[in-house]
Amino acid sequence: MTGEKDLDMLLSSLAPQLLPGEYVYCTLANAHYGDYAELEPLASFAEQEGLTLVLPRQSAEDAGLGYGTVYRCITLGVHSSLDAVGLTAAVAAQLAQCGISANVIAAYYHDHILVPANRVAQAMTALESIDG
Repeated sequence: MTGEKDLDMLLSSLAPQLLPGEYVYCTLANAHYGDYAELEPLASFAEQEGLTLVLPRQSAEDAGLGYGTVYRCITLGVHSSLDAVGLTAAVAAQLAQCGISANVIAAYYHDHILVPANRVAQAMTALESIDG
């Protein structure tokens, strides 16, 4: 199954769902993909400057890792194609109109948006108001 590509269909079927827990971004110089797997990252990305981990806040604190903003994760329930055009832009624009940052992670079935924890209620309202 490859997912939906039609932008109007995607926007009318977003079905945003708030995941439990709080998440933080940490970066670790000289670390490699797979390092810190025991912290059970939601996502990781190897950059030239170091390994970025999106971790449950408590995991980062337990490991003594520094972080900045605390985020909540909203999963879009629609199964979007990785080849869909415009979904990320439409979601980010809707949140930008409310002054909410959107850190989007695209996975195979769904898109996941990390928003500042103190703005999650507003983000959910903004996403629920999008229609195709």
